[in-house]
This record gives sequence, structure tokens and C-alpha cells, in this order.
Amino acid sequence: MSFRIGYRTLKTAVGAGLAVAIAQGFNLDFYGSAAIITVLCISVTRRDSLKVSWARVVACIIGMAISGLLFELIGYQPWTLALIMILFIPVVVMLQMNAGIATSSVIILHLYTVGEMSSAIIINELLLVVIGVGVALVMNLYMPSSDQALRTYHKDIEEHFKTILHELSVYLRDGESNWDGKEIYETVDLLQKGKNLALKNIQNHILRYEDQYYYYFKMREKQFDILERLMPYVSSIHHTVEQSETVANFLEELSKSVSPANRVPYFLERIRLMRKGFEEMPLPQTREEFEVRSSLAYIMHELEEYLHIKDRLWNQADKKKL
Repeated sequence: MSFRIGYRTLKTAVGAGLAVAIAQGFNLDFYGSAAIITVLCISVTRRDSLKVSWARVVACIIGMAISGLLFELIGYQPWTLALIMILFIPVVVMLQMNAGIATSSVIILHLYTVGEMSSAIIINELLLVVIGVGVALVMNLYMPSSDQALRTYHKDIEEHFKTILHELSVYLRDGESNWDGKEIYETVDLLQKGKNLALKNIQNHILRYEDQYYYYFKMREKQFDILERLMPYVSSIHHTVEQSETVANFLEELSKSVSPANRVPYFLERIRLMRKGFEEMPLPQTREEFEVRSSLAYIMHELEEYLHIKDRLWNQADKKKL
């Protein structure tokens, strides 16, 4: 097991040290708590960092208000502290500020330790919160770029799609194939990882609520569902007919055209012409031929839906190349 220091660990360490240094520079009491607040506010994404930081600031203000009131009315006693937590936690949870419970508890304990409420202690605690949260937000401005990894997932998925479509064409043409099918489960893994990374990339942009890569992976995911549905029908065809060669050629051409470019109209027209040609052919002469042609008709129907998915969810691909 190798020892490795990640970027988040490094940000947390630097942020904690910086927060303590600033708090000490202002001669604040409990200056070490600024580091605790910073550590708690370091998040995986920028958007999450903002959300968590806001929750901690609001929760701390609520905690100071409730504890200040009860401590002054009832006294600085352990059971008063327990009563404060009984009241404080449900209020914060109701306001969906759960992330601020830990930080606020630290502030409340400071008030309990000091044993009095004054403008000086209130300012001290507010500055600790501002410094801790502020340093964390500054640290979270840096997030490593995901573009290279997203491009790699995109490229690998397209290569897998090409292989799958090619192997389907081989089976239709020859009635057999030596393909081991490993691209199937590999594609499932690539799609999931790519979509998760694209979603994380969205969360790292404060004002961006959609991402071209995310829609790309969603589009390929829906198309992959169709390819999975096709496989039992393709594998059930053990007898080749004239139409099998035509559909196989179509799949082969489709496999060579897997890319972000939108060539859907061309392939939809190809399917229309194939259907028209099949309708003009003589009717099946045997039950086996009828079943094969029925399977091929279903395959064409699914391939048409495969193309429509791209047309619906990826119709701007020509304008925004990946």
C-alpha cells in the first residue's frame, strides 16, 4: 500500500495552518477552532463548499443566539448546556442546516467555558467562524481539472461502441463470432464513472447547471440499453437470409461512424430505404425464414430508436465538439 498525499489533504493542511495564523494574528481566543472550522468546510466540490459554509455560518448564529439567551437566563450549568442542544439541534435540522451542528457546538462550548456573554466574546466567535469559513472557501477555489479524464472516458466509450456494433454485424453476417463480450461490462463501468465525474465537474462550477459531457454520457447510456436489448435477438439468428447481409452492412457502417458528429439523418434515411426494399421482397417461404426476418425487423426498429436518442439528446454535437 503506497503512501500518497492527495490535493484535498494538502488543501486541508494548508488551510488549517493559515486559519490558525490569521486567528492568532487577531489575538482571538480559542484560535485553534478556526482550523477546525476550515477542516470541516473543505469539500469535494466548489458548490458543495458554498452550501456547507453557508449552513455553518447560519447554524453558528442560531447557536449563539439560543445559548446566549439560555445561559444568561438559567446559568452556565451542564444541564443548561444539555437543554440548549435539545432545542438547538431540532431547529437546525428543520432549517436543513445539519452541516453546521458540529461547528456550532464548538462555539456554544466556548460560551460555556467563558461563562459570560459580552460583545467581545460575540465578536471573537463571529471572527473565528468568518476566518474558518473564508479560508476554506479560498482553498476550495482550486479544483483539479477533469477535462482530460472526461475526454479519455469519452474516447474509450466510443471505441467500445464501435467494437460492439462491429461484432453484431459479424454475427449477423456469419451466424457466429469469437467475440468474448468483455466490452459489454467494461462499457457499463465506463459510463457510470464518466457520468459521475461529469456530475462532479458540474458541481465545481458555481453558475453552471449543465455539462456537455454529462449529457453525452446519458445519451450513450440510453443507447447502450438498446444495444443490450438487441443482443438476444442477434444471437438467436442462426440462419442467414438476404436481409441479414443488408442489416449487417448497416451495422458495420454505423460502427465506423460512432462519434460526436450528428449523422442521424443519413442513417435514418438508410433505415427507411432498407424497410422499403424489404417490403418489396417476396414473402418468407419457411417458418425459419419468417422468424429471422421478424427478428431483423425488430433489430431495425431498435436501431431507429438508437438513432433518435442521439437526435434528441445530442443535437448540438456539431456545434460543441468534444
